[in-house]
Amino acid sequence: MKPPTPDKPDLSLAIGGLKLRNPVLLASGTCGYGTELAPLLRMERLGGIVTKTITPKPRPGNPQPRIAETPSGLLNSIGLENVGLERFIKEQAPKLRDFPAAVIVSVGAESVEGFVRLADGLVGVTPVAGLELNISCPNVERGMAFGSDASMAEEVVGACREVWRGALIVKLTPNACDMASVAKACERAGADAVTVSNTYLGMKVDVVRRRPALARPCGGLSGPAIRPLAVARVWEISRAVRIPVIGSGGVCTAGDALEHIIAGAGAVQVGTGSFVTPSAAEKVVEGLEEYCLRHGIAELRTLVGSLDIGEDS
Repeated sequence: MKPPTPDKPDLSLAIGGLKLRNPVLLASGTCGYGTELAPLLRMERLGGIVTKTITPKPRPGNPQPRIAETPSGLLNSIGLENVGLERFIKEQAPKLRDFPAAVIVSVGAESVEGFVRLADGLVGVTPVAGLELNISCPNVERGMAFGSDASMAEEVVGACREVWRGALIVKLTPNACDMASVAKACERAGADAVTVSNTYLGMKVDVVRRRPALARPCGGLSGPAIRPLAVARVWEISRAVRIPVIGSGGVCTAGDALEHIIAGAGAVQVGTGSFVTPSAAEKVVEGLEEYCLRHGIAELRTLVGSLDIGEDS
């Protein structure tokens, strides 16, 4: 890694053995398998991407309607629609072999054995550099089971750690009763980082039909509406664990990313913001560079957890 210069601040970081050029990632579920947004932004400017969640077998997802807009947010109940492990390896991974950013694959299953099958199946698949264990999806049966119980989270992370030597990230649910205990359990089991966090369970009601706006009928709320909640969780979890925290929730601008970083996040994920502005993640990187230059910061990592809460807080 080249040393920082006055006109080029160092935004790099490491998650386990995975080196990232900067802390800005595309969030799972918002960038497809990785190639869908490639024509709309310079992927080489990003730290990495997290693919949509892959399950052991293909999933058709939940019935329509499964997306509903809310004030400053988006409710979704996609239900982990994906091609499954076998087709991902055969059809999608080859398209990513020369991808200019780190590729992290999100994986989800209904059992420990299912998670292990996914982790083991992706060993040696180019260019997969890391896994994000989705133990927190609110839109499928038992989707939050592992993320809501510390002992279950520790079991699945430990089992995956035995077969997967690359970067191992765990995506937490904010709907857990004790999120910090789950995060610490993931750390004990060998996780390299935790993503804080998945969407918040919510509902929108069609008052004319007096029916839920979503078929399921609840979904996961994302977007700027949840940013203050997400930043608070980042602050809480970053004080509970020593591994990096990846902030996810309402990151649309560099200012949003900096809130997460200063609260304790080593990296951030841009999700719903990409639907509004497909190049949002690239603009976040540019904004972080500009902020560092403006404030004379040579290394962005020095801002992580730099929140001053004051003597009376």
